[in-house]
Amino acid sequence: IHILVDALVSLGARIQYLGKIGFPPLKIKGTSLDGGEIYLSGDVSSQFISALLMIAPTMNRGLTIHLEGEIISVPYIKLTLGMMAQFGVKAHWEGNTIKIHPEEYKPIRYIVESDWSAASYWYAMAALADDAQIELKGLFKNSMQGDSKVADLFTDLGVATEFTDVGVILTKTNKVTKKMFHNFVNEPDLAQTFVVTCCMMNIPFLFTGLQTLKIKETDRIEALKNEMKKLGYLIYDSENSILEWNGERCQPDENPVIRTYEDHRMAMAFAPAAIKLGNIIIAEPKVVSKSYPAYWDDLKSVG
Repeated sequence: IHILVDALVSLGARIQYLGKIGFPPLKIKGTSLDGGEIYLSGDVSSQFISALLMIAPTMNRGLTIHLEGEIISVPYIKLTLGMMAQFGVKAHWEGNTIKIHPEEYKPIRYIVESDWSAASYWYAMAALADDAQIELKGLFKNSMQGDSKVADLFTDLGVATEFTDVGVILTKTNKVTKKMFHNFVNEPDLAQTFVVTCCMMNIPFLFTGLQTLKIKETDRIEALKNEMKKLGYLIYDSENSILEWNGERCQPDENPVIRTYEDHRMAMAFAPAAIKLGNIIIAEPKVVSKSYPAYWDDLKSVG
């Protein structure tokens, strides 16, 4: 987290590392932030950028962020700015520069949309089941969430999406691609879902744009390679941003236990594999509490 800490310190924050430099735990002394201008690499996690954007209007001089190089995860930045605008804070984004003036957020009546990232696991279950029809409520067609792309992407894996007044209905189809190609630079949180689903459906894939996966809750590229190998699938990575499976198999572990690496998405992405495998053992299942606490209860509710 040194990228975020360095940025905050440069803006007036008082932060100390209590252990290893660049990692929690931290000691933070409350103080107002001066704001001003900072320069960040555009290929860092959008979570760092969003964190700074959300507090920008509270800074004494506001904040100007100059993003250097290629900007990845653009939909997540747009989502943050879009929601800020709904609460009365406007940003000016031109080229690689985002500028936010000092301003107060205004409380409004607001409908919180359901989480498209979480919906991806139900798409996976629909794709892996022999037959399926699933209704997910609270998802909107014109969503600001980048992961709403999941509805389009799963058409290649045999799942059709119908939008209704209250959400979506997923229906199993038989239209399945022979090999899947996609650049996940705008939807990196969907990568684990598609890696597991494609392998379980025996669909080779080439996925690019995964450079942020190494700095998520865990190194998701290594985690996926390690855990899929336990299930008998040899996945290869290259350039710190590409994952490929060409159909190569290996001997699976006799009693595989899927490690979650303290990563909620590892647990949720691998769980649907039980539909094809008959059962699956997942370690530390409570990691789902980060984003979907009722995940296991919802799975039980559908049998």
